[in-house]
Amino acid sequence: MPVYRYQARLESGRIEGGELTAQSASAAAATLREQGQHVLRLVPVPISARVNWQRVWEVLNAGSGPTRKDILDFTTQLAVMIRAGINLRQALEGIAEQTSNARFKGILEQIRADVESGKSFSEALSAHPRQFNPLYVNMVKASEMSGAFGRMLDRIAAFLQQQLETRKMVVGASIYPGVIAIMAVSVTVFLLTFVLPRFAMVFDGKEDVLPGPTLFLMGLSDWMVSNWWVPLIGACMGGISFLGFIKTTPGRLWWDKFRLRVPLFGPMFRALYVSRSLQTMGELLNAGVPVLDSLDVTGDISGNSHYKRLWRKVGRSVREGRRINDELEHTSLLPRSVVQMVGAGEESGRLGEVLEEIAEYYLRVLKDAIKTMTSMIEPILIVAMGSLVGFIAMAIILPIFKMSSIVSG
Repeated sequence: MPVYRYQARLESGRIEGGELTAQSASAAAATLREQGQHVLRLVPVPISARVNWQRVWEVLNAGSGPTRKDILDFTTQLAVMIRAGINLRQALEGIAEQTSNARFKGILEQIRADVESGKSFSEALSAHPRQFNPLYVNMVKASEMSGAFGRMLDRIAAFLQQQLETRKMVVGASIYPGVIAIMAVSVTVFLLTFVLPRFAMVFDGKEDVLPGPTLFLMGLSDWMVSNWWVPLIGACMGGISFLGFIKTTPGRLWWDKFRLRVPLFGPMFRALYVSRSLQTMGELLNAGVPVLDSLDVTGDISGNSHYKRLWRKVGRSVREGRRINDELEHTSLLPRSVVQMVGAGEESGRLGEVLEEIAEYYLRVLKDAIKTMTSMIEPILIVAMGSLVGFIAMAIILPIFKMSSIVSG
């Protein structure tokens, strides 16, 4: 049961505080009023602040947090219920009861309690930034001011659906080359550590007649069998070092630039960041979010530190009284045609609509880039894997032919 921390004024005028367990914030306030106290402050106590080992055990065994699909389903259900005339508190309570993810259920109950205590829905959402990003919170805040809450939830749901589909495309395109690479490494290790040592016994004592590739592979095989732990530890340490490096600011900048310039993958990532940035900014502007706030959120949502820096520069430029297009003209992160269209939209006063149209176009560019990348990388990986296995097979078979020719001669 939720725990609430309160401050209340007694009939004597003295102010006191404490904690109270109740089903909801309204129930807690009613209990205090029945005791003759005037409630001054009533806030839920975070789970982490409670000394409740049973609750800690429930959290540890609640499974993972909500996925993007869970957030999308929540937004869609909430939009339908709001349009049906159900108030926000009841809608949140109903969705929480039907949620199978225990952690997400706890988050929704916390949001409902915050709303009952007097906070706005956007304020309640902002307390959970890992689940509800700044774009989500700002669009909800804009709808609270405009009164179009139901329609805005529909727009948010459509945006989340589009982002989810885009993410699936990019992840799906990246998985294939990763699987092929793992298979190539696995096959190579198997041949070097299990197959080649058995052939080495056949060649024992005949090293002077063996070709160079066979001698090289036999030496590599012996080393791997004796020191198999070295490449394993090296791979683990290299992976940990790389992950630690890209979490630093210089490392993140290098990695984000590398992703933009790497062959085959570069055009796909560039189209992804452009479409995501423009779609985010267009959605925010059309929702009525101020330009400066929209630029800040766009930088956070873009997914690349260089694009984040770009939109922050644009925000500073706008804050100084210049146009958005003035800063974009000096960047190479956006195509020249996009900069020109942004300038035209800014002059016509239809910037939000223009940005959404450009984002839709770049979503198609992203799909084409993914198709191009997969169609090119498949034969490249097959040829590379075939060449590697073929080289090992040649190194094994070639000395057999050479020794048979010596014997026959």
